Amino acid sequence: MKMKKSFFVVFGVLCMLVLTMGNFKGFCADDEAKQTPVKKTWEFGTRFSTAPEVYQKFYNDIEKRIIEKKNKREAWHKVIIDFKHLIDTDPIVRMYITKMIEQSHSVDSERKPYLKDIDDMLNKIDGVLTTAPIYEDSGLVGFPINAILIDTMATPAGYAAFRNEKINDMFKKIIEAWADYLKDITKNSKEVIKTSWNCPEAKNKLNMDQYIKYNPNDPYWGYVSWNDFFIRKLKPGPAGCHPIADPKNNKVIVSACDSGVFQIQREVKKSDRFWIKSQLYSLADMFGKEGQQYVDYFVGGDVYQAFLCAYDYHRWNSPVTGTVTAKYNIPGTYFSQAEAVGVDPSGPDLSQGYIAHTAARAMIIIDTKDNKIGYVAVMPVGMAEVSSCEITVGVGKNVNKAMN
Repeated sequence: MKMKKSFFVVFGVLCMLVLTMGNFKGFCADDEAKQTPVKKTWEFGTRFSTAPEVYQKFYNDIEKRIIEKKNKREAWHKVIIDFKHLIDTDPIVRMYITKMIEQSHSVDSERKPYLKDIDDMLNKIDGVLTTAPIYEDSGLVGFPINAILIDTMATPAGYAAFRNEKINDMFKKIIEAWADYLKDITKNSKEVIKTSWNCPEAKNKLNMDQYIKYNPNDPYWGYVSWNDFFIRKLKPGPAGCHPIADPKNNKVIVSACDSGVFQIQREVKKSDRFWIKSQLYSLADMFGKEGQQYVDYFVGGDVYQAFLCAYDYHRWNSPVTGTVTAKYNIPGTYFSQAEAVGVDPSGPDLSQGYIAHTAARAMIIIDTKDNKIGYVAVMPVGMAEVSSCEITVGVGKNVNKAMN
């Protein structure tokens, strides 16, 4: 008997794809699992505030950092110097970057001020690379480079620029440079935990008592770097971990991370037009070159796509019990968004279906060894500068539901 294939996607500030074979009813693989089918009753939120005062403060803070660096006669970060050299020596790159900045001044946005020119853009990005995100009750938290570029993304030149291979490669290096700073325990990225995050408002929002290593008596909460804090692990069991639905029943497929639903689609195709406004799913594009042998398993299945905010913990858990049969990373874009959505005040939020096919992402495929479920594929997808998809599980590894 031929099994129906299902495709389960969890999408966030990083994205995730999970592919399953079986009759998918909401989060259930079949009617034996007593769970109400998912209905589209959610409202999709955005990361960024459009309030002018929020952006003004953000720009003011970066300007202060730029002035401090100039007063100390600190040079640009090497990756920014390299980017400047590319812009100066490649006329196509220079044309795209120049035009997207100029065109951003005409974007219908309440945000002010705009980028002035190329040096202004480079100065502002350079100002980010040796800073860690501070706590704020705004979607800007964790996305400073995205906030700098956001009004350039929805311009004709910006659509082309962020798909240009040379420009995209440079932004990859910029993001990697920032990640190196945030991971380096010899740098001071953890200072923001003491000076900004270690406050009642942040503790209440983050529910820090749920996490391993958290030490309320330590000004850094027990973490050695910003990245150590960002990818913190939940405590196991009822003491801290979120409850797991029916942990011994693989037909109840759990969410792989804290997230809000973006969209659900049924009967996905092997190939479709993912760049149109409805952003239909195209399995052949989502899996990348390395995963084409798995695509046919999931044709006709379902897609569940969800979104994390920057306050959520950034670890992913297995949605089912099984054995990892494949894992790989897929290169892709970082700040590209779909033209069809027009000006997105929180770009690329409205392009999440599109970037599931185009952005830097990873794939983990799990064999449940259940003939009603079959394979499950989990795909974390990078979003803007939060794009380091690190796979910590190996091929052949047995995983349990909700295991991270």
